[in-house]
Amino acid sequence: MTQTQSRMEAACSLLAESERRYLLYQLAETRRGNLEDIVSEIAAWELEEGASVDSEYRQQVYVSLIHNHLPRLADYDIVDYDLRSGDIVLAEGFDDIRPLLEQFKQTESEPELRETPLP
Repeated sequence: MTQTQSRMEAACSLLAESERRYLLYQLAETRRGNLEDIVSEIAAWELEEGASVDSEYRQQVYVSLIHNHLPRLADYDIVDYDLRSGDIVLAEGFDDIRPLLEQFKQTESEPELRETPLP
């Protein structure tokens, strides 16, 4: 396996989780964010439209971010974060996965693309 193949597989694996994608969608806009704000955004995206986000669900999202998604993204130099301040910033490695992330976002934001089977 070449280094390029290995990096592509890692990128696909990282973006396979919706919470990681939503986190990166949010950060892609400004390159930085606050953990509390991002937790609220992710919780709202994951719930059906019009549903209210309760504190228990926000806590689940928070725990999954700090124990799973943020450390994994940091290991691949996609984000840097500080749990004390809640600051999350994109790192140099983000630019490597940006094109793939943009493809995911386009597919998720345009339902007709999700319903079209690949040839």
